[in-house]
Amino acid sequence: MENFFSILGGMGTLATESFVRILNRRTQTHKDQDYLNYVLFNHATVPDRTAYILDNTLENPVPYLMDDIEKQNLLKPNFIVLTCNTAHYFFDELQAATEIEILHMPREAAKVVFEKGVTGKVAFLGTEGSVKAGIYEKELRKFGLDVYLPEPTIQKKVNTLIYDRIKENDHLDQELYFEILEEVTERIGCESVVLGCTELSLMDEFVTDNPYPVVDAQSILVDRTIEKALANRQAI
Repeated sequence: MENFFSILGGMGTLATESFVRILNRRTQTHKDQDYLNYVLFNHATVPDRTAYILDNTLENPVPYLMDDIEKQNLLKPNFIVLTCNTAHYFFDELQAATEIEILHMPREAAKVVFEKGVTGKVAFLGTEGSVKAGIYEKELRKFGLDVYLPEPTIQKKVNTLIYDRIKENDHLDQELYFEILEEVTERIGCESVVLGCTELSLMDEFVTDNPYPVVDAQSILVDRTIEKALANRQAI
């Protein structure tokens, strides 16, 4: 196969399915050959990224991710899509291991928030690992945005939604999701809410009539992936 990209996923698998499903749905097609060429690495056994960020004595996911990068160096895709938000904590190390461009999801999301003309507080919702690592905070602040990171009571609810509901029980709890969004927008007063976890993106994919001002990082990554893949195809 020529002129393809690779998706480094599996962290977690349901969220990766969501990315691929939206990618295929948004690709404009009239026949089979209009779909995009890609290879999916569903590396489900990568150790938990948040657990390692919070406690470096636990198993390090980097060797697993570096092995994936080495395999992709052999395949030589046009670019790599990293669908796990928290794994961007290791982005510089992964990018240094390959000449192939890895799309940076937090950077793309921050750019969109800025381009929307947001002037008020921007809430970031994600895993504790992503919050502690400052993955999104750093990118948002580059654009001069005022970033709100969840206080412990809100973060506990976010953790429950991501891990207890979605990862462990495949349950998309819209009531809890809206409760979190209501708290950060109405009580905290945030103008925009960045969803920086693929499980939250999965949640948002299936909710109905979301009245809250969310910016879904995975959705933005899908758009950038399609744009880049089509540009590469047209360049042939």
